[in-house]
Amino acid sequence: MPAGRCSQPGHGPINDHPFGPAEDQPDEALRPWSERAHAGQLEPEGDHDQWLILAGRGFGKTQAGAEWLAEQVLAHGKMRIALISATVEEARDVMVLGATGIMTIRPDVLEKWVPSRGEIHFVGGSIGKLFSGANPERLRGFQFHLAWCDELAKWRKAEATWDNLQFALRLGERPKALITTTPSASPILADILAARNTATTRGTTFDNPHLGAVFVRKMKDKYGATHKGKVELYGELPPPPGALWTPEMIAESREGEPDGTAMESVAIGVDPPARDGTCGIVVCGRDVAGNYHVLDDHSIAASSPKIWSSKVADAARSNQDRLEDGRSVQIVAEGNQGGSMVRDVILQHEGDDLSVGLVHAAVNKSARAEPIAILFERGKVRMHRSFPELERQLCGLIAGGGYEGPGSSPDRADAMVWALTKLSDTGTRRRVGPGIRSFDDPPD
Repeated sequence: MPAGRCSQPGHGPINDHPFGPAEDQPDEALRPWSERAHAGQLEPEGDHDQWLILAGRGFGKTQAGAEWLAEQVLAHGKMRIALISATVEEARDVMVLGATGIMTIRPDVLEKWVPSRGEIHFVGGSIGKLFSGANPERLRGFQFHLAWCDELAKWRKAEATWDNLQFALRLGERPKALITTTPSASPILADILAARNTATTRGTTFDNPHLGAVFVRKMKDKYGATHKGKVELYGELPPPPGALWTPEMIAESREGEPDGTAMESVAIGVDPPARDGTCGIVVCGRDVAGNYHVLDDHSIAASSPKIWSSKVADAARSNQDRLEDGRSVQIVAEGNQGGSMVRDVILQHEGDDLSVGLVHAAVNKSARAEPIAILFERGKVRMHRSFPELERQLCGLIAGGGYEGPGSSPDRADAMVWALTKLSDTGTRRRVGPGIRSFDDPPD
């Protein structure tokens, strides 16, 4: 059935609410999308192959996807497009026909909807075809310029569907995918989030300024402090089963900015990068009462030894005034990757006024993190401010071994573990944790 054209490119509801714009804003929907989108709904600038919108329910993910697709069609002409949801029916009912689907909010870019073929035809000759995240083999034989993947976290065969889509995204100079989803503990979602070619925007239910006050109050009162609320409203990735840290544990440990209280000891954990990965650099302290503090995260991605060693030195010198009696900030660097090279790089580039020691791991990252997780459970560690990347990695460390967080390695989390392990060592034990040798122990 042909869809009527609309003379206003932005015509349609302005959020996920089925009743459209508020009555006191009748002209709001006529404004260009770039002027009325809220933070996180517009594609970031830069060089990327996929854009991930990871946000709570009601944020406006579907509208952002429909508006993005419409603008791509208008800008690039004849294209082949995959629209994928958990089922073909959901792709039809939400992405195409829904209250903020493409046919509802952007009829100006449509030629016709062909339900018998699961196809939507756009002006200029572009064709979008519907697929299911439960049937990855259906993507074989197709090829696309663009893909819009909605609620990927719900797909029954997410990994296989995503893999088949990658083989099919091969048309044009720069094929691109948009993923709009509420988070889950899906490994493929964690991989997409950590990929270098992914641009990510985040948001919460409460970022949508058009939601009703009663709904907002009800959601905050009933779910705001719950695990379900953190995922469904605040768009936080849930920890996998058996995680050493949970969002609740981290939230309970959180404090505001450090108040200037003098520290008895300050240590900076350094997890050197493997090849061109991230160098974990996390600053921790112990106060005179024997409590521990995560003070800052200076981790830096894809940098040369000169750059990351300079970052370590800057962190050490900027935290020196936290200590009294002339004591030095201790830099604790993992020696397994490159051995003494880590210490040599720091001292060579930054001078010998720094105190640098090596630690050597005999067990995996998760096992040596377990004693530190116990300190958190006992309420002995305070995290100052929010450290999103570090916190996501902590929630990916699994009791008994393994890592299921973003990226291939928990570099920031490991740096924090090294620093807190050093600070929790009384100096009377040979080992400061399971499988961790202290400063003065030589490697095997």
